[in-house]
Amino acid sequence: MPESGRGSGPESWPEPTLDVVTVGRSSVDLYGKQIGSRLEDVSSFAKSVGGCPANIAIGAARLGLRSALVTGVGDEQMGRFIREQLVREGVVVDGVKIDRDRLSALVLLSVENDSSFPLLFVRENCADMALSEDDIDPELIRSAKALVVTGTHFSQDNVAAAQFRAMEIARAAGRRVVFDIDYRPNLWGLAGHAAGDERFIASDSVSAHLQTVLPHCDLIVGTEEEVRIAGGGDVLSALRTVRSLSDATIVLKRGPMGCVVYAGAIPDDLDTGIVGRGFPIEVHNVLGAGDAFMAGFLRGWLRDEPIETAATWANACGAFAVSRLLCSPEYPTWQELNWFLEHGSEHHALRHDPMLNHIHWATTRRPRRETLMALAIDHRAQLEAVADRLGAPRERISAFKSLAVAATAQVADGRPGFGILLDETYGRDAMADAASHPLWVGRPVEQPGSRPLRFEFTQDIGGRLAEWPVTHTVKCLAFMSPDDDAALMTEQIETLRTLYDAARTNQLELLVEVISSKQAPLAGDTTASILSAIYAAGIKPDWWKLEAQPTSDAWAAIETVIAGADPWCRGIVLLGLEAPAAALREAFARAADFNIVKGFAVGRTIFSDCAEKWLAGTIGDEAAIATMAAGFNDLVATWQQLRDSQTA
Repeated sequence: MPESGRGSGPESWPEPTLDVVTVGRSSVDLYGKQIGSRLEDVSSFAKSVGGCPANIAIGAARLGLRSALVTGVGDEQMGRFIREQLVREGVVVDGVKIDRDRLSALVLLSVENDSSFPLLFVRENCADMALSEDDIDPELIRSAKALVVTGTHFSQDNVAAAQFRAMEIARAAGRRVVFDIDYRPNLWGLAGHAAGDERFIASDSVSAHLQTVLPHCDLIVGTEEEVRIAGGGDVLSALRTVRSLSDATIVLKRGPMGCVVYAGAIPDDLDTGIVGRGFPIEVHNVLGAGDAFMAGFLRGWLRDEPIETAATWANACGAFAVSRLLCSPEYPTWQELNWFLEHGSEHHALRHDPMLNHIHWATTRRPRRETLMALAIDHRAQLEAVADRLGAPRERISAFKSLAVAATAQVADGRPGFGILLDETYGRDAMADAASHPLWVGRPVEQPGSRPLRFEFTQDIGGRLAEWPVTHTVKCLAFMSPDDDAALMTEQIETLRTLYDAARTNQLELLVEVISSKQAPLAGDTTASILSAIYAAGIKPDWWKLEAQPTSDAWAAIETVIAGADPWCRGIVLLGLEAPAAALREAFARAADFNIVKGFAVGRTIFSDCAEKWLAGTIGDEAAIATMAAGFNDLVATWQQLRDSQTA
């Protein structure tokens, strides 16, 4: 790297629009889900985005920093997964190069115990290691307050040149340069493929190479092993070598002991530095903890917080990471981190803390829909009865549901906020049709009409949900009344709890539908009391599907219950129960005054008459689509008009 100094100051360039740009590795991580297993014996894997710079960019974005990543991904499914997930996380992807000649990198890992994590890097000629100086966009580098470069990308000439070029641009523009030493011996060719979890192998050549980086940095971060490879010798002498080469702030990561920060001379005692608050917790998987740590430190350092604060946030983020299985998906959000810092946790293993898990889920799930208007055609028994009465083969129900998808898509016309409810019995073909449209899809799991609640097909609900796409929402109808005897109420809530846990384990959103009017007329507090009982059991659905309420006070009571129990709830959709269109409009008018109600999921009001005629053969496909589209569109227009008038 040329011995270029700083630019004449930040005033030489426009004010940064980003906080940080990271450069280097990105991968698809495949982590074994069988804990305590050799990698050879793992039978299923969890997939996520990984790689030190990608992890840091995601972790920083979750903490409210504006981040970007410079890396390479393959022009294939795994590369698209990496890029799409970065976008969902809010990371700027202008610097993500699509490589049509190489594959995205992979990492496979198992957790044998709390100190053994067999790790396999599949990185031969991978996309991110093909970066060159030409892939560095000066405008992107200058647009950030800081640049993060990482150790692995100094291991080969072309990627080293790319990082040195980025550093030169950043320094000339007066930006800060951060070096995450990120030492993986086998990625420097010092160990075999099976030694991916090896943390330290001494190498004079690696040390000499890294020492050409140190003089150009403002912040240097590493574990004791990483500092040793950067400086050579034991930790203390290595720190002094690093200090002799750089005026940077040095952060020494010390695992469960937290970290020590050295802003000036290196003391004789390693603990004589700036120390952040530590968080002793169970170690579940250490991989990726340093990247979470870096994200937390950057949040404080780039926002000019005291070093003690930055170190505390870094330690806390690292604690979240080591207590959970994956890398970037497990990093805390700003809301989650603040809750933890304020309230702590009674759980030594943070992954077992239900409140933290809920905040984490609610603040990292896919972007919310402010409106959800769905055609509900997950009915099985009702359509079977019509087909049987008309002498039509039940198999034709599947084709009719595909027509309903076509009608829904016609009304949606590519706009967000539209969806459809479909079942597995007759709706599988329709689900495939829905996948070609940007439609929300909900799928029932209850045995139709069951009370007490039972699941359809199998009671192994977790195993069943493991087969679902993560974009589908679990829907479950429970017939419940405040007048139910205690045993029935307990049984139904326990069944819902089983479903809730299974949905969370499988990273699926859950919609709970509650119908009480089949047991007794709705009173003003009926639904609110049932929701309170469900929440008291620790069940926090993403969505509720509820009956039209008799009064505005009833809706107000429901809104109060949800706000108190789960402020992150996505909202309520109104169900129809085959009500006439005029009655639905009245119900819509009452519900539209409440922001917690996001729309509706109505079915038989729209499709009942049409299904009868189509199954009887008196109308064809096009007429059926047109009829359902017209009915659905009328309800959409009614809801939007009412909501618009409410917000005017």
